[in-house]
Amino acid sequence: MDKVERVRLLTAWIQDRVRAAGCRGVVFGLSGGIDSSVLAALCKKAFPQNTLGIIMPCYSIPEDKDHAEMVARKFEFPTKTVVLNAVYDALLYILPDLKPDEAVTRLARGNLKARLRMSTLYYISNQAHYLVAGSGNRSEISIGYFTKYGDGAADFFPLGNLVKKEVRELARYLEIPREIIDKPPSAGLWDGQTDEGEMGLTYEAIDRVLLTGTGPDELKSRIEFLKTASLHKKTTPAIPDF
Repeated sequence: MDKVERVRLLTAWIQDRVRAAGCRGVVFGLSGGIDSSVLAALCKKAFPQNTLGIIMPCYSIPEDKDHAEMVARKFEFPTKTVVLNAVYDALLYILPDLKPDEAVTRLARGNLKARLRMSTLYYISNQAHYLVAGSGNRSEISIGYFTKYGDGAADFFPLGNLVKKEVRELARYLEIPREIIDKPPSAGLWDGQTDEGEMGLTYEAIDRVLLTGTGPDELKSRIEFLKTASLHKKTTPAIPDF
């Protein structure tokens, strides 16, 4: 499918989802990364007057906020900035510390940031009568690379059938700023974190397996394992059938 047609179809699909829900527009988290930037451009096309980006720094690097604001200026949609540092600190102060190892603590705290952002988006969506658009792509959703009830919580995922390579191609077509396209993808959950470093896989390898089914057996087995292990993140909670 060529990019012109893909953008046309995705724009219409976003409009259909929102109107079917009886809502007025779209709200999304604007992280300054490539996925949220492409999502922002599509939402702006779908709802020129009713698109809202929420910038939610939580001990984030300043560059991310700068890039988010750059995208908002380029595509001319409004934003709100909600700094979550104080809320995050307050929760850590009152939450019990079970003293797991450092890696587990870091992951739990990173997931807490993602869930605070989700709560923020849904509070605003309720007020505005908008739907929450998620920025997850097929590469990440397939292997469960998202926070359950965090960035994995949204009303719909316009990029959910596009692998990372296709998101990058769409970003170039939509003229997302080059510095955003070229920077290493990161959820910004802790200092130095990158998506590929955390996954232990490159997007190129994941995309190849998803699109062609080819690759080293070890790689294909790893991806199948991640798909299976993350099923609980992609389905409604289990209910006994008796």
